[in-house]
Amino acid sequence: MSRTAVSPTPPTVRVSEIFFSLQGESSRVGLPTVFVRLTGCPLRCVWCDTEHAFTGGAPMTIAEIVAEVGRHGARTVCVTGGEPLAQKHCLPLLSALCDAGFDVSLETSGALDVGGVDARVSRIVDLKAPGSGEADRNRWQNLPLLTARDEVKIVLADRADYEWARAAIAGHRLAERCPVLLSPVQDRLAPAELAEWILADRLPVRFQLQLHKVLWGNMRGK
Repeated sequence: MSRTAVSPTPPTVRVSEIFFSLQGESSRVGLPTVFVRLTGCPLRCVWCDTEHAFTGGAPMTIAEIVAEVGRHGARTVCVTGGEPLAQKHCLPLLSALCDAGFDVSLETSGALDVGGVDARVSRIVDLKAPGSGEADRNRWQNLPLLTARDEVKIVLADRADYEWARAAIAGHRLAERCPVLLSPVQDRLAPAELAEWILADRLPVRFQLQLHKVLWGNMRGK
């Protein structure tokens, strides 16, 4: 008696939202971008602005996500969270988006291993300053893996955070590895004050503000 083969269930990724907007951060700032925000994060930064992605969302197959991304008609894609790498099928999702011809970046907290990320993906890796409350979660082993196509982002709440970041940039020679971006926590550190510190120290970094917040405030899906 023959048995009918049962096709394996395709893996899914829990997605908080997929939306089309302008990239508000990184060296891709201003580019029309499709954002794939995955659900879940093991960190709880005190200034986090995406708490809605900690829970909820809906499971989607990788094929469904790629199709939905393609519907928006943009080549640039950002996979973000939450913490995308907390989901085991994030890595094949990143590769599938690259295979489909998209220019893909990954925004990650820096607390999880980035070594398995497809080499075609630009890794935007956070370093958590003390003001975040999660500095002890930094995975310093990630830094030697970074290349010129990757970036390090540090969000700063005060002068102590800035001095910590300045020491980390020098101690790990980060600016020699990849672009380094510093940004102020909204309503905690005046942007002009951070800009003056960077200029005074001739720090080899890029200052950034979150463009999407300048344009739309804290509106979700923007």
